[in-house]
Amino acid sequence: MPENDSPILSCKNIRVSVPGRLLVDGLNFDIERGEIVAVLGPNGTGKSLTLATIAGLRQPDCGNVTLNSQDIFLRPRQQTAQQLALLPQVIDDIFPATVLDTALVGRHPHISRFKWESEEDYRITREALRAMGLEDLSARDVLTLSGGERRRLAIAQILAQAPEVYLLDEPTNHLDPQHQLDALQIFRRAADQGAGVVSSLHDVNLAARFADRCLLLFGDGRWQIGQTEEILNESSLSELFATPMEAVDWRSHTLFVASSGHAAS
Repeated sequence: MPENDSPILSCKNIRVSVPGRLLVDGLNFDIERGEIVAVLGPNGTGKSLTLATIAGLRQPDCGNVTLNSQDIFLRPRQQTAQQLALLPQVIDDIFPATVLDTALVGRHPHISRFKWESEEDYRITREALRAMGLEDLSARDVLTLSGGERRRLAIAQILAQAPEVYLLDEPTNHLDPQHQLDALQIFRRAADQGAGVVSSLHDVNLAARFADRCLLLFGDGRWQIGQTEEILNESSLSELFATPMEAVDWRSHTLFVASSGHAAS
């Protein structure tokens, strides 16, 4: 991992809201090299909007975001895209394209204007497809892919982008259990090699397994962040999801399960 003590990305006093509702208030945290931060919260608590704000795609109500010590809203977008990648929750394909060409889009931030993709760009892209088990589908029309295959392609595209920061909005959407593990193991390796990873997840147990820290969003302005083993417990998760969550010991690990459908008192 690179020896650099400064955070890759910093959020200072971020406020995120929608008309008539405050979602996140005064968010302060740094994204460090070598770590995965999982973002957890019920539907509608602002996970996607917070990631979009951190990515510089929407202005916060107040506060600022810096990427490598530069205001993300003042940086050239191509320069930002060379260092930061956002995996959105939903991707719409309007026009036909091959799997390879779709993944190759991830290299565009690194290509100068009026230049074509190089052999190195193709090599990096094919490696990303291979990592996601899609190498044999490179000539397929993207419109013929299943939901899970399309999600893996979206992940391959940002792997080809090779940023310093990965912002992932529910990366395990549409993936079967094995591909969920494969994808998160890839991002674990990326973090171990010096990247910073922030990922919204609905599966608490995947967060417990892969994340170094967890950010809890309650949807009413409140938030908490801490080391995974400290912040994920029955009390915090029962409050977060408004349903009793029970910790169960299994093979030297702790699993969290919803113990009833009734709101926690």
